[in-house]
Amino acid sequence: MTHVTQRIGVFGGAFDPPHRGHVALAQAAVAQLGLCQLLVVPTGHAAHKQRPLSPAVHRLAMCELAFAGFPQVAVDPRETLRTGPSYTVDTLEELRLQYPQTTLCLLIGQDQAQALHHWHRASALPQLATIYVAARPESADPCGPIATSQVDSFALQWLQMPSMPHSATDIRYRLAHQQGIDTLVPEAVARYIAIHHLYQSP
Repeated sequence: MTHVTQRIGVFGGAFDPPHRGHVALAQAAVAQLGLCQLLVVPTGHAAHKQRPLSPAVHRLAMCELAFAGFPQVAVDPRETLRTGPSYTVDTLEELRLQYPQTTLCLLIGQDQAQALHHWHRASALPQLATIYVAARPESADPCGPIATSQVDSFALQWLQMPSMPHSATDIRYRLAHQQGIDTLVPEAVARYIAIHHLYQSP
């Protein structure tokens, strides 16, 4: 009997807030990569972010709401529980110890892929996980903006994504300027944002 190694996806990010694009990426990853589970991992302290993130308790709660309808998806709070900066390599090392017989699949956006060589201990990433890049919808050639050497160094793979140009930055801007977001985030997330009066300042 052929042994099939199970695959676990790792989808990190600020999720400030989680939106329909995040949900679409999760659905695409589970379907295309044959994942037995997808871990959504909200960032704790992001050293590279210019702006402070919303409190972790809100981002975790919104992720639970956004992905509630997907049994393969679990929200993993480990990075928000750490002191100091959150680094993906640390999370992957923890998961490798936790799931030694499982293949890890790291999901990143094209903008993240372009800067991958600047990530903390970047050279260790390909040994810990297969890296899948979800290309921006406006990019006809997903390899275009990313150097070939970068693609080769990290053995980057590609995730086929629907055209859903959502942006958390745009959503926060809309909320700060009293504009609607109903088509951009899951309904439960929109309710949570309204109840807790999030993102009301520019």
